[in-house]
Amino acid sequence: METAPRPGRNVPPKKDKLPAKRKKPRRYWEEETAPTSAGASPGPPRKKKRNGEIRLQKSKNTRISKKSRISKKPQVPKKPRERKKPEPQRSLSGAQDPFPGPAPVPVEVARKFCRIDKSKKLPRSKSKTRSKLEVAEAEEEETSVKAARSELLLAEEPGFLEGEDGEDTAKIRQADIVEAVDIASAAKHFDLNLRQFGPYRLNYSRTGRHLALGGRRGHVAALDWVTKKLMCEINVMEAVQDIRFLHSEALLAVAQNRWLHIYDNQGIELHCIRRCDRVTRLEFLPYHFLLATASETGFLTYLDVSVGKIVAALNARAGRLSVMAQNPYNAVIHLGHSNGTVSLWSPAVKEPLAKILCHRGGVRAIAVDSTGTYMATSGLDHQLKIFDLRGTFQPLSARTLPQGAGHLAFSQRGLLAAGMGDVINIWAGQGKASPPSLEQAYLTHRLSGHVHGLQFCPFEDVLGVGHSGGITSMLVPGAAEPNFDALESNPYRSRKQRQEWEVKALLEKVPAELICLDPRALAEVDVISLEQEKKERIERLGYDPEAKVPFQPKPKQKGRSSTASLVKRKRKVMDKEHRDKVRQSIEQQQQQQRKQKQEKAKPKGSRPSALDRFVR
Repeated sequence: METAPRPGRNVPPKKDKLPAKRKKPRRYWEEETAPTSAGASPGPPRKKKRNGEIRLQKSKNTRISKKSRISKKPQVPKKPRERKKPEPQRSLSGAQDPFPGPAPVPVEVARKFCRIDKSKKLPRSKSKTRSKLEVAEAEEEETSVKAARSELLLAEEPGFLEGEDGEDTAKIRQADIVEAVDIASAAKHFDLNLRQFGPYRLNYSRTGRHLALGGRRGHVAALDWVTKKLMCEINVMEAVQDIRFLHSEALLAVAQNRWLHIYDNQGIELHCIRRCDRVTRLEFLPYHFLLATASETGFLTYLDVSVGKIVAALNARAGRLSVMAQNPYNAVIHLGHSNGTVSLWSPAVKEPLAKILCHRGGVRAIAVDSTGTYMATSGLDHQLKIFDLRGTFQPLSARTLPQGAGHLAFSQRGLLAAGMGDVINIWAGQGKASPPSLEQAYLTHRLSGHVHGLQFCPFEDVLGVGHSGGITSMLVPGAAEPNFDALESNPYRSRKQRQEWEVKALLEKVPAELICLDPRALAEVDVISLEQEKKERIERLGYDPEAKVPFQPKPKQKGRSSTASLVKRKRKVMDKEHRDKVRQSIEQQQQQQRKQKQEKAKPKGSRPSALDRFVR
């Protein structure tokens, strides 16, 4: 019999037939591809595969060519999806909004809340830094627009007092104002007859809801002056020089004859600070939690009430300190001295930040407005002056008073009150950001005793006056801001809200070292100090760590990083740097030669001509 030849060396294998695929055994839960017989028991339905998940079952001996992986169907480019235009919003009745989109904001109103000066161009910096600055600027612009829109929701408007047919408003009495206003506003005008323990100093809380008063003969009291509810009333059996609320109405600082005492709103003494002795004036910095005290010994002391430590004790070297005020804008303390100067102090500096010669005699009173722009001073020379604090420290206006003002106070909207003996004069300006006009008084009122303390109540058109006969609450239309920020100072907050606000304020406390004349300088780079630190660092290390590192070529793969190629690349970079230096030196020489030619071309002693501008 003839047998089929076996495939050997001389006989090529047949290419027509491929090895047969082995059939995968079927499980009982899988469906057959072919129709099943009637007797077969079909299993559970087979799971359908997703689109695009068809897998080819490869045998070990088969190979798939690369052409089979490429789809033979022509690829049609996908059309970009067209964004549907948003349909105009319709109301419930089906009517279409005639003014779609957000309401436009006036440019002047938005500029009022803008904090970025767009006239200055962004500095040349890296693209990443520049993009961050652009994002911050866009966010600030969006915030200013939102603030301008929210201003439309403010319900209250500032009050004003206007005379009829050129009538002088200074002749309008308090009784006439009380008759003209509503019952709630009329109840804010009252007199407390306390001649037995006077004269009195007074202080309003930051919310404007509570009033603290201290008499020279030891009478200390705190009350809710709106509802006339008494919180506490004690007699310390010692002379009281000044009184101040701390960060909330729950704590009270009293400058007594010998030492500084801290009381709560129930009249219980909590602390006696003996390092602050013979204190004459008190000022509290709310954002720094600092209590500033001026003493008869000439020391200005800063006490951190959050931790109970003295931050700084500065010697003013000017004798007894009895005139003190704070700048609400930058928390700088202003001290008035007997030689007619006003010094500006910060706890971070042992010397005064600035000294201003204001009067020929001693300074009697100082007041700074809420924006930190203007300062009013009065002296023994009977002069009342207003100074500009925006770097120039020059007097803007002055007025000679018959008796001289012993006490001064600014309101939230820029009104200036001055106490002269038993008379109160109030001057008003064009607006909040403008200085008060000293030509004509806005209001005048005569008291039953000599003035010893003045303060405008926050968020209320009320001026509190402490005098030798007690306390007087005057109505001053247009003195305060009509709307308050409930997150900052809420007059109607509960006990729980006050506790939460205290925790937040403590977390956001500003360090005392950041008090300076210009708070905006904190965001700028101190170039001089930066260069000095760089020099000291070079001297300490012995080399400049920021100097340019010599070029080191990176090794390449596949034998291309031979010694000759590395040296060649180094020399190429060095030649390029050398060419740049030579090009710069040549350009400088050419500029110098041009200048010399121009100087030689002009004859000496000749007059300048109008045609010289066209000479190149």
